[in-house]
Amino acid sequence: MTWYAFSGALEQGFVYGLMVLGVYITFRVLHFPDLTVDGSLPLGAAVASVCITNGWDPYLACVPAMLAGFVAGMVTGILNTKFKILHLLASILTMIALYSINIRIMGRPNMALLNQQSVLDPLFSLGLTQAVAGPLLFGVMAVVVVGLLVWFLNTEQGQAMRATGDNPQMITAQGVDTHKMIIAGVGLSNALVALAGALVAQSQGAADVNMGVGVIVAGLASVIVGETLFGARSIGRRIAAALLGSVIYRLAIALALSLKLGAFSFTPSDINLITAILVVLALVSPQLKQKVQARARS
Repeated sequence: MTWYAFSGALEQGFVYGLMVLGVYITFRVLHFPDLTVDGSLPLGAAVASVCITNGWDPYLACVPAMLAGFVAGMVTGILNTKFKILHLLASILTMIALYSINIRIMGRPNMALLNQQSVLDPLFSLGLTQAVAGPLLFGVMAVVVVGLLVWFLNTEQGQAMRATGDNPQMITAQGVDTHKMIIAGVGLSNALVALAGALVAQSQGAADVNMGVGVIVAGLASVIVGETLFGARSIGRRIAAALLGSVIYRLAIALALSLKLGAFSFTPSDINLITAILVVLALVSPQLKQKVQARARS
């Protein structure tokens, strides 16, 4: 693997790590299968791109992007809790609607950000290259979000949200409105996903209506890989593991794409195959480890 590929994988691991943290909230905290992610990621990219091309500061452009993602998540939550639509179907309906909404926002299927300001420009002005500035900025952002998320989930509201996913009957008996918790949690999740979309668009120099296709699979894979490698003993460790899982996932993809076995080599079209192999290995490895330990004791 070249240094360029390594730094690119590190940058993608951190920036998509924000998306993974959002997926963690719905997947592990609320136990809510949410496919809105595939639509809210390009939603954040579309909103931020329109703002930037209209002269907004690239950092400020992330704010309406996050708000748009939060609203998209709330719609999914409301469809599920207030209109009794199955959570998976509710998220699919929102995702499908977002495809058309994103085109409406941009006025076309994609929007280039070439020659526009981006969040990386202040670091470029300090003499840093893309290979250093990207991982540095997105890494700091991801660590800050991890800290804020750990703090929030340990507050009274955060604990009520965790209890909503673990035992809704018990927390309802305590007087907590689980519907509000689900709506707020899915909204928060998609706000983080939209933030990732806004940053990815600025990093890649373009927003595209199809840039979110399949990201939910990458998000779930990152969460599972992180939990398998780094454990899940505390909420802080679980959230940090999700972010590290995103980095490991992107590095594993980059490593696989750089491998050559004779005349055979992986191509970008094999990413879904590589993802499936990684998830299978992550799911099977704890069972294999237990069997090996049991044989060693016997």
